[in-house]
Amino acid sequence: QVQLVESGGGLVQAGGSLRLSCKASGRTFSRYIMGWFRQAPGKEREFVATIDWTGGSTYYADSVKGRFTISRDNAKSTVYLQMNSLKPEDTAVYYCAARFGSFYGSSRDTQADFSSWGQGTQVTVSS
Repeated sequence: QVQLVESGGGLVQAGGSLRLSCKASGRTFSRYIMGWFRQAPGKEREFVATIDWTGGSTYYADSVKGRFTISRDNAKSTVYLQMNSLKPEDTAVYYCAARFGSFYGSSRDTQADFSSWGQGTQVTVSS
């Protein structure tokens, strides 16, 4: 399994931006489908975005579409989540995750599909 470490979380005002990073260990990063999930207090973990092996295909939850952008740099073994126009309801712990297999490009991705997880990074959006 790949080891994942997130960074870049913090406190931001509504309308602001943050960029999360997720650094992976190992030499097989480019073989993984990468995803971002989040968990707000008192709620279940939910899907945010996913990206294929090359970065050529992405998929987003409706709640973040048009505001968030997932990208990856395989040379740096890192996946990013650029978050713009942040809202208080985006407040959550954000997790990156990795899995093998096909890129679905649909709501078929669930957390159960992902075998490797980071420790999470807190994002707090104030109103």
